Amino acid sequence: MPAPRLSWFTKRVLPAVIGLIAVMMIRAPHIGKRVSPTAAFYLDQLLAAAGSAYAMTDLGSFYARGQGVTQDYAVAKSWYEKAAALGDALAMNNLGGMYAHGQGVPQDYAAAKSWYEKAVALGNEAAMNNLGILYAYGRGVAQDYVVAKSWYEKAAAAGSTEAMHNLGFIYGHGQGVAQDYAVAKSWYEKAAAAGSAYAMNDLGALYARGKGVAQDYAAAKSWYQKAAALGDALAMNNLGGMYARGQGVAQDYAAAKSWYEKAAAAGNAKAMYNLGFLYEHGQGVAQDYVAAKSWYEKAATLGSDDAQKRLKILRP
Repeated sequence: MPAPRLSWFTKRVLPAVIGLIAVMMIRAPHIGKRVSPTAAFYLDQLLAAAGSAYAMTDLGSFYARGQGVTQDYAVAKSWYEKAAALGDALAMNNLGGMYAHGQGVPQDYAAAKSWYEKAVALGNEAAMNNLGILYAYGRGVAQDYVVAKSWYEKAAAAGSTEAMHNLGFIYGHGQGVAQDYAVAKSWYEKAAAAGSAYAMNDLGALYARGKGVAQDYAAAKSWYQKAAALGDALAMNNLGGMYARGQGVAQDYAAAKSWYEKAAAAGNAKAMYNLGFLYEHGQGVAQDYVAAKSWYEKAATLGSDDAQKRLKILRP
C-alpha cells in the first residue's frame, strides 16, 4: 500500500529530517552565519508548525527584536510561552527578561525571577546570570552581592560570557568582595576572549586609569578599538575622550567629535554630553551654544545629570 507509506513519510519522517537540517543551519555557529535572517525566519516557521520548541523560541526573538518583522512583544511573548510549555529553557529565560524589562508586559521582577528559576532548573546559564543581576541590583529581592556573586560564578562555570564580565565588574568595584583589580582583570580577559565587547571596554578602562596594571594608553586604546568594532557605544565615547584629552595620541578634537558622534548615534548619553561640551567651548568646532544646548538636552533626556547642570547655565 504505497499511499499510506507516503503519507506516513511526509507527515512524520520528512518534517523530522527538515527540522534537523534547519536547526543545524540556524543554531550551529559556523553554519548559521551563512543563513540570512529571512531564510532563518521562514525555516523557523516551518519548524514551529512541526512542533519545534527551538524554532518557537527563535520566532519569539525575531518579534522581540523586530528583526525582519514589525517588533511585537505580544507575539514574541506568545511564541516564548509556547516554547516554554514544551520545556525550552531559553524561552523561559526570555520570558523572564520580558518581565524584568517591562517589554509588552508590566514590569514584574517577581515574575521575572520565577521564569529565570524555571530556566535555571533546566541548566540555562543566561538565567543564572540574570538571577545574579536581580540580586546585585536588588530588583524584586533584597540586594545581596554574595548571592549575586554565587549566581554569576555558576553561570560563568556554565560558559556565560556576560557572567564572566559581571564577576569582573563586582571585583573591580568591590561589590560584596574586597576590591581587587587583578581578579577583575582576569575575569574581563576571560570574557573578552569569549567575545564580550563590554569586557574589552572595561579592560581598556583599567589600562587607561592604571588600575591593577601600569597605566598604558596604547593598551587602553587597543581594547577600546576592539570593543568599538563590536558596536560598544561606551568604548566609542572613551576613544573620543582619549583624542579630546590627548591621552596616548595627539590631541585631535576632530577625531574626538567623530567618535562622540558614533557613540551618540548608538544612544550613549555621555557622548551626547561631550558633543555639547565641544560646541559650548568651541573645541574643534565653531562655538555654537544652540548646538551645545541641543546635545545637552538629548543627554539630559537619557538621564545625564551633568547635562542638566550645563542646561541650567546655558538657559537664559
